Amino acid sequence: MTSPTPQRLMLILGTRPEAVKLAPIMQALQHDTRFTPILVNTGQHKEMLTPFLGWFGLQPNHTLSVMEPGQPLAALSGKLLTGLHGIMEQERPDIVMVQGDTTTALIGALAAYYGYDYYVRREAAEGRRHFMQIAHVEAGLRTNNLYAPFPEEANRRLIGTLAHWHFAPTHTAAQRLMAEGHTGNVYVTGNPVIDALLHTAARVKDAAPTLQGLPPAALQKPYVLITGHRRENYGEGFQQICHAIATLARQFPQHHFIYPVHLNRHVQGPVNDLLGNIANVFLTAPQDYPAFVYLMQHSQLLLTDSGGLQEEGPALGKPVLVMRDTTERPEGIEAGTARLVGTDSAKIVAGVAELLTKPAAYQAMAQAVNPYGDGHAASRILNLLAGESAATNTFNPLLNAA
Repeated sequence: MTSPTPQRLMLILGTRPEAVKLAPIMQALQHDTRFTPILVNTGQHKEMLTPFLGWFGLQPNHTLSVMEPGQPLAALSGKLLTGLHGIMEQERPDIVMVQGDTTTALIGALAAYYGYDYYVRREAAEGRRHFMQIAHVEAGLRTNNLYAPFPEEANRRLIGTLAHWHFAPTHTAAQRLMAEGHTGNVYVTGNPVIDALLHTAARVKDAAPTLQGLPPAALQKPYVLITGHRRENYGEGFQQICHAIATLARQFPQHHFIYPVHLNRHVQGPVNDLLGNIANVFLTAPQDYPAFVYLMQHSQLLLTDSGGLQEEGPALGKPVLVMRDTTERPEGIEAGTARLVGTDSAKIVAGVAELLTKPAAYQAMAQAVNPYGDGHAASRILNLLAGESAATNTFNPLLNAA
């Protein structure tokens, strides 16, 4: 009996968050004979992405060059659609996998969908039809506000409409998809970001990676780790965030505040102006992934407007204060691992101060069950794509705790 022909599985990524979450799947594919993997890098975060791919030993089969300074999303989308169509025409994948809610993810799914018309016309003469199925990793996240976050909320909703496979990280995300009418091929797998995190945390636990622009003295006191980059916080939001950090630095001189600053000028401006001369605030360039995981491991808590850190913090036992008014990841709020503090300076200061001064409040958040994964999402996703049972490939945080 001959073995079935491996499915051609194309993974499309272009930003660091996508790479973090798709790398465990790509690694698993290197040893999985059920698939022929094809890795495509759109180059949306070119400088930030290359070191990360190297960390996981990944080499793209195709790389696009689409970025220009100040480029509008419409121009970026057009370049991505044209470039990805050409790659799909060459590779003819059976399944196209995208992750999350970036422009790369949306246009990757759209290119695969548009490919249906192209292949129907081209392959009619060949007597067969080539049909690219779309697999969406981290499906079902919603805030129900198309402008918070922008454009991510619209992107993930549109991908959900196009996708054939919906790999939801949690039961809440799966329920949202079903409520929208996506009743077929919706699976709860956990989020592969936890696979990547646990893999990296084990590697850097005893061997500190190089920390870019961060003096050793920065780690010699307890510290709060900060990130911020959301479009909806540009302007007044970042002013408030920076005022809060400055207040906290004065209020807690025995603590350090480490902030790897996003390269966007809307972030760089207020952060450097308002925090650049405070002795116990350390502003650094964005860290590579191993270094950032190391910083998370040794921090006291995370202060962020990021989505991914809301998932990663609980896996490391770190409370997460979220500088947003709403989140597409309510599971962390419900489980008690994360808390919304918005961008109001007083609320941010109060939230951090409580965790730094009240051990009971800190432990309640640090010891909550992680609702986002157990380190086995990648294998579940591939098993489901290969036709295995959902019964043995479903994540339950209470039963599958890491």
